[in-house]
Amino acid sequence: MSVRVLVVEDEATAAQAHAEYVERMSGFEVVAVARSTAEAVRALSRHPVDLVLLDMHLPDGHGLGLVRGMRAAGHTADVIAVTSARDVAIVRQAVAHGVVLYLIKPFTFAGFRSKLEQYAAYRASLAGADDMAQEEVDGLLGSLRAPSAAPLPKGMSAETLRDVTIAVRDAAGGGAGLSATEVAEVVGASRVTVRRYLEHLADAGRLERAPRYGGTGRPEVEYRWRG
Repeated sequence: MSVRVLVVEDEATAAQAHAEYVERMSGFEVVAVARSTAEAVRALSRHPVDLVLLDMHLPDGHGLGLVRGMRAAGHTADVIAVTSARDVAIVRQAVAHGVVLYLIKPFTFAGFRSKLEQYAAYRASLAGADDMAQEEVDGLLGSLRAPSAAPLPKGMSAETLRDVTIAVRDAAGGGAGLSATEVAEVVGASRVTVRRYLEHLADAGRLERAPRYGGTGRPEVEYRWRG
């Protein structure tokens, strides 16, 4: 399922650009664009939203005021600040209000993509988890607070990464590991494609590899969620 995004930006050209950037990202979709706090509140009441891309300077209020209103109303969507506001006080308040990432204007599409891929990796780590070990929590929070996230290797998508992660974590709930062939059957992709994602997660320390013996021929590689 795609991450549903609300773009909140008062400047028309920037709002359109941010929406187009989101649509270029696999695994994300724009559900609404709001040009003010009032429009954002209406959009939140009409659409399920997972992520808000939020400018801080809005014509009818400050972006942090919108975040406070969202939480008071029970909206739990994550927020990424997309703004020219560089004041240390605003950055500190944004962190205190639970803004997960902060992107300063102006930026390139590469910079924008890096932040959304960082966020997608964070969501993938959470997917299907009921509880987490200390090192997993540390890694999760560290990925959000890192100054920049390495982009996914060429040809890999955040959406497929999330699907592969969920498949392995679900299996771990039953105490099992999965081979690339088994994960491919779950996510509906080829074994070769899925193996790239599994190896990427293993290299990043999220999965353990182990040989699986049985039958004839060479043993299969089994991937198991760490923790």
